[in-house]
Amino acid sequence: MMTKPVLFMLNPWFDNSNISPFYCPDCGVVEGFLVYNPAIRDQLEIISVDFERPRAKIVDSLGEENQGSPVLILDDKASSPRGAKKSLSTGKTFIDDPLLICNYLGHRFEGVRPHPQD
Repeated sequence: MMTKPVLFMLNPWFDNSNISPFYCPDCGVVEGFLVYNPAIRDQLEIISVDFERPRAKIVDSLGEENQGSPVLILDDKASSPRGAKKSLSTGKTFIDDPLLICNYLGHRFEGVRPHPQD
């Protein structure tokens, strides 16, 4: 049974073009949130994965159909917030939207959160 939420984040990567390196903008949003909330980083198990698919570590946790990143896998005792999904392959609950990840973590660990976008 997990004791901490698991956050998968993409490493920056190079490709065969002359215009790289690249980073994932959605992962950048979550990284920025963690800069504002350094104590929350310690409450997470953060796993870096490479850009290329298949992303074996994510597949092992959420199934081949859920390889996107960033993705936060909620601990087994957490209630499912609005916007959370459930893996059909593994039954684990996860959030794969960067702003929902930040909002969930900010609420759960009493940190600053993204300003509501109405």
